[in-house]
Formats: sequence, C-alpha cells, structure tokens
Amino acid sequence: MVKINGESLDVQGKTVAEYLASTNYDMKRIAVERNGEIVPKARYAETVLMDGDSVEIVSFVGGG
Repeated sequence: MVKINGESLDVQGKTVAEYLASTNYDMKRIAVERNGEIVPKARYAETVLMDGDSVEIVSFVGGG
C-alpha cells in the first residue's frame, strides 16, 4: 500500500505519472513529495511508487 495525502491506496508498481493520470489534479499546479523528497515533474514518468511509500500532493491556488 502507498499512503497518498494520508490515505492508503493500492497503487504500488504505478509511476507517479500513471497515478496522477487517474486523478483530477491540474498538472501545472501541483508538487509531489515522495518519502520527504520533492519529485521533479520531469521524473514523474520514471518514479515508481513502492509499497510503504508516503506521498504528499500539494495543489497551488492563485488569489489575491
């Protein structure tokens, strides 16, 4: 299981890009942290989620 934003999900073996493709996140406005380290957008397609990983996905919003 992979913990994503506090929720345990059965997505081990998928890449970050594959997981994000199944969500409604705006790819231009997010940052992904895996096990305490930021995952560069250029590495989403090669970063494989492993059992026990902890992932935080943060969405940026504009405003004033």
